[in-house]
Order: sequence, then structure tokens, then C-alpha cells
Amino acid sequence: MTRRLEGRTALVTGATSNIGRAIARRFAAEGAHVVVSGRDRQRGDAVVEDIGAAGGRADFVTAWLDGSAAASRQLAADATGLLGGHIDILVNNAGIYPGPSTVDTDESTFDEVYAVNVKAPFFLTAAIAPSMAERGRGAIINIGSWIARLGIPRASLYSSTKGAVETLTRAWAAEFGPAGVRVNAISPGVVRDEGADGDVPPEIREAAGTMMLGTPAGRPGTPDAVAHAAVYLASDEAAFVHGTVIDVDGGRVGVAVVATRR
Repeated sequence: MTRRLEGRTALVTGATSNIGRAIARRFAAEGAHVVVSGRDRQRGDAVVEDIGAAGGRADFVTAWLDGSAAASRQLAADATGLLGGHIDILVNNAGIYPGPSTVDTDESTFDEVYAVNVKAPFFLTAAIAPSMAERGRGAIINIGSWIARLGIPRASLYSSTKGAVETLTRAWAAEFGPAGVRVNAISPGVVRDEGADGDVPPEIREAAGTMMLGTPAGRPGTPDAVAHAAVYLASDEAAFVHGTVIDVDGGRVGVAVVATRR
């Protein structure tokens, strides 16, 4: 292991499962002290235990990022305290994905999805980025989605929030970059956590594979594929990378090949 994040501190939201969990584990393996945040303490403690067993360092903070500035500020304060007074890396990963069509989406669902997917990372970044700027260094990584740029049915609400996240990535890069804070994003494609397949209905697993037909990869990706990209963006290797979105999507957005069903 290269230990590219040795001595760094990191907060990863939505880190009790899937992509967030993979990022937290990978950051810790690279030497970072990680705060794992999420709603479920049992799952969070399990992630922390796994990291510790592998020789890493992590703590868990229970957080329900409901979009209120107060909730985001509280998480920032709790994580900062556990991490010795400063956060070097912030990963805005927490999000929700309800499936109603546009006409079936009620106002409360609309407000909830925007609160969790846009307002929460907005106010969390507002709480953490200024202290990074004062120290003259820091990395913020937003997790977007391939469907922010490739329309699919029944995803209008979610995809619009991820489009907002990509726009915020560029705006924050302009706002905080001159002070040494790098802001970038990752746009994952269809990702399937093989370790959790038992919890996923068979029809969902089949749909995930179908959505990757006609791509170079030809299959769903894994959470670790996204975690590797996150390590790069958090490390000094990406010192000249500002305001970009890295597609980790098996070619879903940018490439078309002849689809073959296996």
C-alpha cells in the first residue's frame, strides 16, 4: 500500500454501505484517520471495526443530514473534534434515490430529495471549506451520478440533484480553489456491491446488468472502483486537478459499442 493519505483526516458521509463504505475503507488503508458518518450506528460501528481490524483508524458519528444547516454544522463540529481539530478531506457521498416518475412525485418527496442530496452537502461544505482555506489546503470530493448527463426514465428528480452537485463542484472550485482547496467530483456508473447482493432483489440485479449493455465494460462496476478514484482526488497526485468530474462508469456516458446479451 502506498499510504498516499498518511497523516490526513477525512470525513465521509453516507459511509455505512456501498460507495461510501468503500471510500472510507480505502482512505484508512492509505493512512487517513476517517470519520464514518451515517444514520445507522450498528452498520457504522461495523465499518469502523473492519477498518480497525485492517490496521486503520476510524470513528463513527451518527448523522441524519436532512438538509438543515444545523444538522450539517453539527456533523462538521463532531467530526472536527474527533479528527484533532481539522478536516483535510471531505467526501459528500450521502444521498437518497426514490423512484417515482415526474408525475407521481409529490412535493414532500421533491423537497426531501433536494434537502438530502443538495442542501446537506451545500451546508456541510459551507461549514468545512473555510477552515480548509485558512490552512491553505484541503480536498472536497462530491459524488455525482452518470444519469446527471444521460437521461433515463423515472430518474428526473434524482438526476436533477446530481446535476446540481456537478454545478456546485465547479462553483466551489472557483470559490475555494485560489485558497488551496481542491474541489472535484466523481460520477459513478451503475455500481453493484457484490457483498450486499443478498439484500438486492433479483429484478434489480438484472436491471443493473441490463443498463450496462452496450458499454465497453459490459457489466456493473464495484464500489472499490469509485474508491480508487476518490483516493486519487484526495491525494497530492491530483494537486493540479480542480473543478473536474471523473467518470467512473464503464464508459456508460461517453462510449457506445454493440450491445450483446450474455
